[in-house]
Amino acid sequence: MRTIGNWLSKRRQRVCVKGVKSTWEEVWSKVPHGSLLGPLLFLIYINDLEEEVVSKVFKFADDTKLFRQVSNTVDALGMQEDLDRLVEWADKWQMQFNVSK
Repeated sequence: MRTIGNWLSKRRQRVCVKGVKSTWEEVWSKVPHGSLLGPLLFLIYINDLEEEVVSKVFKFADDTKLFRQVSNTVDALGMQEDLDRLVEWADKWQMQFNVSK
């Protein structure tokens, strides 16, 4: 596990435009985009996302969709409870959902 931790920490990058290179800067994001391990690590990270959720959860790449049929107030309250559970999960793991998507 130390190898993965080392791979995810203290990474630096720079930009090159028309042969002119910027200074090296530390990368704050955790998993490098476009890496071979990135998708696997993300799936491991979110594996328990829907453990206590009653609604259906669809996960693809970095997108998550929650859905269920809502025909009455009880269904709507159930959906809200599931949304609240996802918010609790996100708070616990310091993950943010992009609700605008």
